[in-house]
Amino acid sequence: MAADGPGDLLYEVQDGIARVTFNRPQARNAMLFSMYERLAGICGEIEADRGIRALVLTGAGDKAFAAGTDISQFRAFHTPEDALEYEARIDRVLGVLERLRVPTIAAIAGACTGGGAGMAACCDLRIAAANMRFGFPIARTLGNCLSVANYARLAALIGPARVKDMVFTARLIEAEEARAIGLVSEVLPDAAALAGRADELARLVAGHAPLTLRATKEALRRIRDRSAPPGDADHDLLLMCYMSADFREGMDAFLGKRPPAWQGE
Repeated sequence: MAADGPGDLLYEVQDGIARVTFNRPQARNAMLFSMYERLAGICGEIEADRGIRALVLTGAGDKAFAAGTDISQFRAFHTPEDALEYEARIDRVLGVLERLRVPTIAAIAGACTGGGAGMAACCDLRIAAANMRFGFPIARTLGNCLSVANYARLAALIGPARVKDMVFTARLIEAEEARAIGLVSEVLPDAAALAGRADELARLVAGHAPLTLRATKEALRRIRDRSAPPGDADHDLLLMCYMSADFREGMDAFLGKRPPAWQGE
C-alpha cells in the first residue's frame, strides 16, 4: 500500500485500486490550482504503474465531492492571458483524467459543481449519494463560461438541451434526476453506502479485460471529439466572459455574500 497525505488532495493505492480524495471539507472541497496539478501528476503515476487497474475519485466528508475552483484564486485575473491560461490548465488536467488508461469512477456525495462537476463528467462511471447536487451555477454566481471542450463533454453525456437547461437556470441536478437522465448510474442512500459501492464497483471493473475497457473509453472519446472544434476556437467566448465587468462583479458579489448586479458587459 502506498499513500500521500495529509494534504488538500489525498492519494492511496491498495490492491490495485487507486483512490483520490479531495480533502478540503472546510471549503466544500473547492479546488486550488495546486490540487488540479497534483491530480494530473497522479494520473501520470497511474499510467506508469501497470499494477493499478482502476481509479476512484471522491470528496472528504458528505457535504461535497468538489465545489468547483476556489473563487478567491480568480482575484489574480487581470489580463486575457490569465483567463486563457486558466481554462487551458483545466482542459489539460481534465484531458489527462479523461484519457487515463484505467477505468475511473466518480463517487459523488453532496455538491458537485463547477470544476468538480467537470472532473466527474470526465470519469467513466458516476455513482451518487442521495444528497448529490450537480451543476454549473455560473450564470447566477460568477458570470464566466465553460470551455468548448467542457460543453462538448457535457452534451455527449446528457444532450445539448439539458446542458442549456442546467446552465441557463443555474439549477443543480439532484440525484434521482441525474439517474433518470443517465448522468449517474446508481444512487446510494448515504455517503457510507456510496463508499462501499465505489469500492465494489472498482474491484469489479479492475477484474475485467483492461484492453477492452481502454479501447472502449478511447473509441467513445474519439467519436465525440471528431465533431469538436479546435482547442483555440473558444477563445473569443472565454475572453468575452472572463474580461467583462460582470465577471468582476460576480466575484465581488460572491465573496461579499450579496446578489450580483449584472450589466451584460
